[in-house]
Order: sequence, then structure tokens, then C-alpha cells
Amino acid sequence: MAYVQTGLVLIAEAMDTQMDTQQDPLKPRPVVRAAAFSVHIFTAFGAAIALLAMLEAVREHWAAMFQWLGVALIIDAIDGPIARRLDVKNVQPNWSGDVLDLVVDFVTYVFVPAYAIVASGLLLPVAAPLLGVAIIVTSALYFADLRMKADDNHFRGFPALWNAAAFYLFLLHWPPLWSTLLVAALVVLTFVPFHVLHPVRVVRLRWLTMSLIAIWAVLGLYVLDMDFRVGTGVTLALCAIALWISFSDALIRLARSFA
Repeated sequence: MAYVQTGLVLIAEAMDTQMDTQQDPLKPRPVVRAAAFSVHIFTAFGAAIALLAMLEAVREHWAAMFQWLGVALIIDAIDGPIARRLDVKNVQPNWSGDVLDLVVDFVTYVFVPAYAIVASGLLLPVAAPLLGVAIIVTSALYFADLRMKADDNHFRGFPALWNAAAFYLFLLHWPPLWSTLLVAALVVLTFVPFHVLHPVRVVRLRWLTMSLIAIWAVLGLYVLDMDFRVGTGVTLALCAIALWISFSDALIRLARSFA
């Protein structure tokens, strides 16, 4: 009887092995899974770039800080299309690219720029720490808001782009009172339901938006190379592009209401 039981166990194990072998072709190959996971590693490098930016910020090398944040922005721009191309979500289902992306975005879009805004002396000294705390808290809440994007892919409210806000504060270099009021206004606008253009995902007039983003990138690199010492024309062009990104949806809706 023992021999019979042993034989049945061996037969059952053999059948299971055969079934697993037959199912293996349905599973992603190791090289495919490795390629998919490498996209997560690539995304995570954005957080490492944030550390390098933070080190430059501590040394008050502001242009270098923004250059590293620019590298992080490039990573954020291209990791999504690569992930969709390699079907990372299904190939590596145990790893959430969305969560990883939010973690990296928070340190690159919010935390490092918030430190720069507070530590740079651009704000009123008495208000700087309070506004720094407000930036961190409101941005964390914004990132957790499931309504942060509208159905047409516009952002709802100021989309916690504090890297861009910090860039313009350094570019304009207003008196501390004006800069303080601007930061306070952006904190409030985080929860005001107006629509801000997503430069890539909004379909309407995408050709124009992408052209403006390309111009912005060239001018931004020039500004950093000149350590923010640029002429009025460059400053006006960069501000005009920022106004288009922020208020184009409201202007288009207003124009249509009168049509």
C-alpha cells in the first residue's frame, strides 16, 4: 500500500510539473520582467536626483539645484511612456508605479523647492517658515486628492508645481513682501477648482502647448546658465508661457461663452 501511495504522489507531482511547464509560456519571460522592473528603478532615480538638488540648495547653488530638478523633470516626463510601452503594470503587478511616481514627484516638485523658497531669503523672514509648512502640508493633501485631475486631464487648482513657482521667484526676484503674497496665494489656489493645463495630456491645442514648452525649456536653460541674470525680454516670454499654462482654459471657456 505504501508503494501505491508513493506512486500516486509522484504521478500527481509530475502532472503538476507538466501543467506548470505548459503555463510558463503565458508568464512574462525573465528578461521581460527585468526590463519592466528597470523602469521602476529609472523612476526611483528621480528621488536620488532630488537628493543631489537638495545638496546644491544647502550650498545655496540655486542654478545648479534647478538643473538637477530639470533632470528629474525629464525622468518624470519619459518614464510613463516607457512604462506603458513595456506594459509594466501587468508585467510587474506587485510594484505600483503610480505610488512610486507620487513619492518621487513629492520630493522633486514640492520638498526640495519648498526648502529653496524658505531658505533663499526671498520671503519675509517671519512668514517664510510658516509658508514652508503650508506648502508641504497642502501639497501632500493635493497629491492624495483623487479629484486632482479633471476628466479632460486639466489639473484642478494650483497643481503643487512648486519647482516652477520657485523658478519664477528666483527669476523675478520681487521684494520679499510681494513674493510672500504670491506664495500665500498659490497655497490658497491649491484648493480653488480652476483648471490648469497639463502640458502633455490635454489634447486641445496640444501643438501650441508643446511648442511653448519647447521654447520655455530653451529659455529656462539660458536663465540657469546666466544664473538668473537675464534681460526683460526673456523674463516676459517665460511669464507669458506660465500665464498660458495657468489660465488658458479659463480664457477659452470665457471666449466660448460669448461666442
